[in-house]
Amino acid sequence: MSVLKNERGFTLIELVMVIVILGILAAVAIPKYVDISAEASAAALQGVAGGASSAMATNYAARKANSAKGVAVTNCSNATDVMQGGMPTGYTVTAGAIANDATASCTLTQTATGSFTTFVGIGIT
Repeated sequence: MSVLKNERGFTLIELVMVIVILGILAAVAIPKYVDISAEASAAALQGVAGGASSAMATNYAARKANSAKGVAVTNCSNATDVMQGGMPTGYTVTAGAIANDATASCTLTQTATGSFTTFVGIGIT
């Protein structure tokens, strides 16, 4: 077995420096990924609230145009009735009366995190 004199490899110092740099990058990157889950949860809450508000407006327009279409909305909790497929699992709407042809601020809560937001409910009989 012969060893070539011009064969070279990494020195111990070079290897240690690479490991240190990777450690620093990991220490900076890991907290960023942890924050992403909280942001995703907040974005999901806002998305469901937007869907509920849109469903309320669409239902109001359909019911106003033809009283046989859509469903009567007299309470914020009727948002589950107007959304196609119902309210997604893990969300609750706080009950609150809505007068006919009036709007109300309805509260949507994400049960897993306890976070909440509001959406516009529109009453129609």
